[in-house]
Amino acid sequence: MTGLLAGRRILVVEDEMLVLMQIEMSLEELGCSAASVAEALAILAGHSFDAAMIDVNLNGEKSYPVADMLAQRGIPFAFATGYGDHGDRTDLLDRPMLRKPYAKAPLVAVLKQLIADHPLPAWA
Repeated sequence: MTGLLAGRRILVVEDEMLVLMQIEMSLEELGCSAASVAEALAILAGHSFDAAMIDVNLNGEKSYPVADMLAQRGIPFAFATGYGDHGDRTDLLDRPMLRKPYAKAPLVAVLKQLIADHPLPAWA
């Protein structure tokens, strides 16, 4: 598959299984590699990604430490939430956000926005 998203590694941090399965299917159709992890921080320490989509609320715990690590590593990311906002971190208001539930087209648009200025890495 060709296109902006083909061959990209996308980290998906999501606690709702049905939402996760929908995202994974969409990403696979686009030629991306998708990962969903409970310990996203540990995964980030040992792996590289082109972009990330992270749920704001993971089983009652905010995903802000994951967002902070992504920002420190220069990995573009967006939030997904069913609550309507970024939560209590006003310093993250500039990050794109998808409101749940969302369809494939908005997901693709946000991912393209995130990686538009990032060249394909060596692993692609």
